[in-house]
Amino acid sequence: MLDWFIPLTGDSRTDVSQGSAITYTGESTATPRRSADIGYLSQIARAVDHLGYHAVLIPTGGHNEESWVSATALSQHTRDLDYLVAFRPGLVSPTLQAQIAASFQRVSGDRLRVNVVVGGDDAEQRAFGDGVGKSARYRRAAEYLALVRRLWSGEPVDHDGEFYRVEGAQLQRLDTVPEIYLGGSSDEAIEVAAEHADVYLTWGEPPVQAGEKIARVRARASEFGRSLRYGIRLHVIARPTSEEAWRVADALVAGLDRDVVAKARASFLASASVGQRRQAELVSGGLTRDELEIVPGLWAGVGLVRGGAGTALVGSFDEVAALIRDYRAQGFTEFVLSGYPHLEEAYWFAEGVAPLLELAPRGIRRSAAA
Repeated sequence: MLDWFIPLTGDSRTDVSQGSAITYTGESTATPRRSADIGYLSQIARAVDHLGYHAVLIPTGGHNEESWVSATALSQHTRDLDYLVAFRPGLVSPTLQAQIAASFQRVSGDRLRVNVVVGGDDAEQRAFGDGVGKSARYRRAAEYLALVRRLWSGEPVDHDGEFYRVEGAQLQRLDTVPEIYLGGSSDEAIEVAAEHADVYLTWGEPPVQAGEKIARVRARASEFGRSLRYGIRLHVIARPTSEEAWRVADALVAGLDRDVVAKARASFLASASVGQRRQAELVSGGLTRDELEIVPGLWAGVGLVRGGAGTALVGSFDEVAALIRDYRAQGFTEFVLSGYPHLEEAYWFAEGVAPLLELAPRGIRRSAAA
């Protein structure tokens, strides 16, 4: 499956920080050229729906527009597109979260998936009023997801656990239960994903390295008697020729200040998030292609000052398609993609790369040559 991304911090042709620099430098260096208003975001959603992508990821974060409100509004502008809505367990009660998700299913016509973000940054969690430490957050997430699933099944719920006490809770049974996506590189994350997720979602690392990670998840899931699907979150810069694609990549980082990059990288390396540290460890923090190309076609420039997913597939249509096949060979079947700007890049990929793949989005017309 091929999915896209909705940029709730705004969009730009040149600025890859998009709000993340506020967190890591103490002052905002992000100046989005396109604000995250419903007019622009609905343009992306309608285009992605028309192009045949399966879903869009709606992110969560302190500098984003709120994910559930945004997804609900956008769902009314599209017909077939699914919404992978990110949320943080623990910020609202599991009963209320289950109710919100159930209402979204009815409003959208059963087009919901949920992306569970346990939270790797203690400071950001405290900003939301959550003082629970990282290990405890994963135990809480496991308890939370078990409760949410029971509520979606329509059963009456009485529960007295480590984090939650629920008495007499019951919701109308959902005909279509949303799939649960969960990522993370720590042992705690893998444990919760193996037991509770339908899809394990990871940030982009080299294919073999990413494959080793999902092998750990697969092994643990089998001990629970479960089988998961595996997805990967990547940016993409695809053009008719490799030279054109790399010119776009170079332009994205051409104006970055090396001191800002160094400060951001130091912050990423000190993060409580194992996944964020792994992203930062992929590169030295330089700005040249030689310093940022981890393996052929996988470029870490997006992650120089932007938190979260920091790698991009860069190259000709054929080269990007070949790299996606390498990830498929490692066991990945779902690709959550994005690019700058998100509207135009969705077209570049859908029209140039997707026809070369057996994973082509619904509705993408393959040429006779493909």
